Amino acid sequence: MSKSPALELTGVSKSYHQGPKELQVLKGVNLTVQPGELVALVGASGSGKSTLLQLSGLLDQPTSGSIVIDGENAVGLKDEARSAIRRTKLGFVYQFHHLLPDFSALENVQIALRIAGLSMQEATDKARGILAEMGLKDRVDHTPAELSGGEQQRVAIARALVTNPTLLLADEPTGNLDEETASRVFKLLVSLVRERGLAAVIATHDQALAAQMDRQLHLSAGVLHES
Repeated sequence: MSKSPALELTGVSKSYHQGPKELQVLKGVNLTVQPGELVALVGASGSGKSTLLQLSGLLDQPTSGSIVIDGENAVGLKDEARSAIRRTKLGFVYQFHHLLPDFSALENVQIALRIAGLSMQEATDKARGILAEMGLKDRVDHTPAELSGGEQQRVAIARALVTNPTLLLADEPTGNLDEETASRVFKLLVSLVRERGLAAVIATHDQALAAQMDRQLHLSAGVLHES
C-alpha cells in the first residue's frame, strides 16, 4: 500500500465567469485522504460537491491550489499525463451508470481493462471475477436494458473497481435507486472498497449512508468543514 496520501488538495478554489460576474464555487479547500480511508462528502444540492469530485478526478482544472494524486502533483500536467493518472489511479462512479447500451455487462467492465492495456483473456477473467463478487455471475451477458437499476449500478461499480485504482470517486452513487436497493448497493460498494484497501470520497445526501464512512465532511457555500 502506498505511503503517500491517495488524495491531497491544498488551497483548491474554483470560479466560473457568468458574463461580468464571477461565481466562486470552491473556496480554499484543503483535504487529505489516506489509503484505505473512506470519506463521505455531504452538502446541499449546488454546494460544490460535484465540482470538488471533478477536480479531484482531474476532469477539470482548479482556479488555484494544488491537487496531488498518490504523490503526483496533477495541476499543470498536459492532457495525456492527466489521462494516464485517471486511467491507472482513479475510479469513478456516478449517480447514473453511464454504461454503454449496446455492450453486455461483461463488455462494459472489460473495456476499462482493455484501455489499461490488459489482454482480452486477462480482461475477461478479471471482469467475470468482479461481476461475480457483485452478485452478477448469471447476468454477465445481459445489456443494460436487460438489467434492473440496481444491477446496472453494480456493473458501473465493478467497472470502476476492476482496475484496482488508488482512489475511488463516487458522486451520489445510489441517488437514482429506491431506498432498499440503495442500501444494499451501498453496503456492497463499501465492502469491496474496504476489502481492496482503496481510498474513497463518496458524495451522498443520505446521512445514514454517510455514517458508514470513516469521516464525514460537509461542503457549504464552497467551504469544506469536518462534520
